[in-house]
Amino acid sequence: MSERRSSLEGQVVVVTGASTGLGRASAVELARVGARVIIAGRRAETLEDTALKCREVGGEAIPVVTDVTDEGQVAHLASRALELDGTVAVWVNNAGVTAFGSLEGSPLADHRRVIETNLWGAVYGARAIVPIFRRQGRGVLINVGSILSKVGQPFVPSYVISKFALQGLSEALRSELADEPGIHVCTLLPYAIDTPHFQVGANLMGRQPHAMPPTQSPEKVARALVDLAERPRRQLHVPRVAAWGLALHALFPEVVERVIHDALSRWHFGAPQALNPAGNLWQPSADPPSAHGERGPRIGFAGLVGWLIGHYASRGVRAVAGL
Repeated sequence: MSERRSSLEGQVVVVTGASTGLGRASAVELARVGARVIIAGRRAETLEDTALKCREVGGEAIPVVTDVTDEGQVAHLASRALELDGTVAVWVNNAGVTAFGSLEGSPLADHRRVIETNLWGAVYGARAIVPIFRRQGRGVLINVGSILSKVGQPFVPSYVISKFALQGLSEALRSELADEPGIHVCTLLPYAIDTPHFQVGANLMGRQPHAMPPTQSPEKVARALVDLAERPRRQLHVPRVAAWGLALHALFPEVVERVIHDALSRWHFGAPQALNPAGNLWQPSADPPSAHGERGPRIGFAGLVGWLIGHYASRGVRAVAGL
């Protein structure tokens, strides 16, 4: 357990999507500072493994098998959390899935499932925990969004839609709870994270998706999440410099959108991969539990910047030659 005393020590914290990736890393970091962590996910074995990791750092973790697309299961999760000491300090809406493909070229059922998980799962979480927070007069709700809550990206349309909507959920709840100063609604907005997200998502691209640089470790983002739970703010970008990219998009939206499209078209997908239209949308992945993924960037950040400069310089030369 951490030597510093945390305001979360002994407090009950719920984390959805805690089997792998950021949810797993966050559960461990919360346990490290002494929180009593209720971890939710669809696969009992991976939840137990996450719980073991939490106990290894001296914390307490209780697994509760939960599919966040089922409102009844989410309500049961909240009830289990209350059984510990009658209060819940923090609720983290983290569960999320994705589908790689185009909006028109992927099955509508897959897009709907992404939105059901990423958005409606968070709505069910809010509906379960806000009444508890109101009774307590305090509490912190953290919605785990993404840089894609603020700017679009090709090849994951339903994921982008769901993350924009999740930002809207946070805004709506802040307005609704404006008369409850002890209740905080926070949005965590990370850039790309090295998690299994890229290998377990539904894939109709026919090529392996890879993270785009600069990626960050799930542990780094998990520490930021713990800090947000301890010191609630409306939103937190991880890394903070990502906010400058959003400012650039606000000033030059068409230019930034073209850069994003060209860079992702070239570097987001690697070797051929058999179509995997289901991924982990309907059933949890059978991969061994891990916070980290196996699809790191295909190019470093410096290399990407160099490629962009060369790419647009050569296009400029061709345009001049054409004139």
